[in-house]
Amino acid sequence: MIPISLDITTVILYFLMCLTGDFKRVILTFIIIIIHETGHLIYLKTFKVQVTKLTIYPFGGLIKTDKLINFSPLKELLISIGGIINQLILYIFFFNLYKYNLINTYTYNLFLSINTSLILFNIIPIYPLTYELKQNTLRKIMENGLTEVLGKLDETLPEYVLKENNLLDINTCIERIHFPHEFSDFNKARERFVFEELLITQLALLKLKNNYDKDRNGIKFDKNVKMSDVINKLPFNLTKAQLRVLEEIDNDMESPHSMNRLLQGDVGSGKTIVAMIAAYKAVKSGYQVAIMAPTAILASQHLESFESILNQFGIRCELLISSITKKKKMELLERLQNGEIDILIGTHAMLEENVIFKNLGLVVTDEQHRFGVKQRATISNKGQNPDIIAMSATPIPRTLALILYGDLDISIIDELPPNRKKIETFAVTKEMTERVNTFVKKQIDEGRQAYIVCPLVEENEELGLKSVIELEEKYKNETFSNYKVAYLHGKMKAKEKDEIMEQFKNGEIQILISTTVIEVGVNVPNASIMVVENAERFGLAQLHQLRGRVGRGEYQSYCILKFEGNGKTTKERMKVMCQTNDGFIISEKDLELRGSGDFFGTEQHGIPEFKIANLFEDMGTLKKVQKIAMEIMADDPLLEKEKNIKLNELVKEKFSSRIEI
Repeated sequence: MIPISLDITTVILYFLMCLTGDFKRVILTFIIIIIHETGHLIYLKTFKVQVTKLTIYPFGGLIKTDKLINFSPLKELLISIGGIINQLILYIFFFNLYKYNLINTYTYNLFLSINTSLILFNIIPIYPLTYELKQNTLRKIMENGLTEVLGKLDETLPEYVLKENNLLDINTCIERIHFPHEFSDFNKARERFVFEELLITQLALLKLKNNYDKDRNGIKFDKNVKMSDVINKLPFNLTKAQLRVLEEIDNDMESPHSMNRLLQGDVGSGKTIVAMIAAYKAVKSGYQVAIMAPTAILASQHLESFESILNQFGIRCELLISSITKKKKMELLERLQNGEIDILIGTHAMLEENVIFKNLGLVVTDEQHRFGVKQRATISNKGQNPDIIAMSATPIPRTLALILYGDLDISIIDELPPNRKKIETFAVTKEMTERVNTFVKKQIDEGRQAYIVCPLVEENEELGLKSVIELEEKYKNETFSNYKVAYLHGKMKAKEKDEIMEQFKNGEIQILISTTVIEVGVNVPNASIMVVENAERFGLAQLHQLRGRVGRGEYQSYCILKFEGNGKTTKERMKVMCQTNDGFIISEKDLELRGSGDFFGTEQHGIPEFKIANLFEDMGTLKKVQKIAMEIMADDPLLEKEKNIKLNELVKEKFSSRIEI
């Protein structure tokens, strides 16, 4: 039941109206307001928003929710017009009452007057509020503020951009987005701001790419060094997608221009072997290679993989991580500078100033989303315009990849090796916990290992989520007391995390309870089961990444998503995970359901979150803007012409602190 209260002004006004004997007006006004607010409540409930309170004011109501509403424009529109829809239905209802003489003419006309007035009164802004700040107060502040600035705001977009794209000026848009007379006013204002936000982002990325391109006279690797020399000696066959991507990389490496390429591929698609073959070509052409991974254990895994293939070609690989001894590090750095190391594989430790290459020709960053633009530039500056391959196992739709990594060319491995077994995925409620635990025990008894992932390190009573530590204690002492159980989380020291992962890899730990810290981790072929607690709290892309921790060996693997709640969206998300293992399909759905802000998660990529634009809802505008941005940059690469000065200022204002423009 939703608490309903009357504002004091409402009580006073209704009381005075009753004193005049105008009971019908009071009753009709109250009924219409309640029915109007019910329209909003229906859509709020549909979109799984918890309503905490409804306050009735003289000419409308105010709904309070448990969280700020940040939906797509379409959903926000449906919530806004829900009340009006109900009022329109009232017209039909009262017309029939009047038609069949169930109400008199006075009552019908009174209804028409009140209902119409409330509809016209209804289009008012609803702002997100901080504690104890009221809508009326904030609305008044906005009105006063707009009075002071309207007509005085400097236009941010060039006149030719406004004219060619039929966009409203900034002063008109500011007024209409806050206080529209009708919904078309709001939509036109929003259209302009979405356009501006996307345009500035695209121009910034293109300018960044131009800055990189202006000095593109990089390394022209030896055409006589054939990638096929490695491919023919592999103990397995590459997929058509891998071969296609290798051809793209080979063409880049043999050109006189520096390669700057994003290598995208789903979990298990074989990106590492592609990078390894590219590294072979670089080394045999007389250059060194830097491979940078986000964790020490992943870097160690890469070292093993590279050595297993490249040792036969006499290629020297070494590992640089923070845990190595000072003496060994000094020796390693000296050998690196002397050119005695061909491929250096490491973590952020490679970014230190004392890491000096003799002849760096190729840089590979693994799990690119863990590294920012500036970090990529730092490692690249250790060579003379080396080629760059940025690898990412987080599938992103191509159009969105152009937004996120607009400064890179894009290669996509969209095919998995034919011998890969599909990971069987099941979504279950907490009522099936015992069955899940029995299944986990059965897998372990057969010699396998299991991951159990939960969202938090510490107990959150509000969300009712299990903490890693609490879960580990329960499972270790009760549920899985006969098995070797350990826990892992991000607050632990790096050395401690690496030790635990190494023990798990070696089979010394049978069940690893962890946070998402294992999302990017070591391959454990023997791990065949992934259980995710409170799966509804994770994004689909993240769930897909976690699922990819299993299914890396010869055994049939399973992913069990334990979720709470019966909401439509939750069920839809779980259904997607169960129906497909295609990361690109999942990423599209994740973007649709969660929006771009949550989808991208961190600011590692250097691109600020969009404040107005929604990359899924505004895909049409995005495609249009990408074309316009390229036309502008083709005509004026530095944005230095007088007509583009304003655009250049906006780009610098929004991006200069994040990326070098």
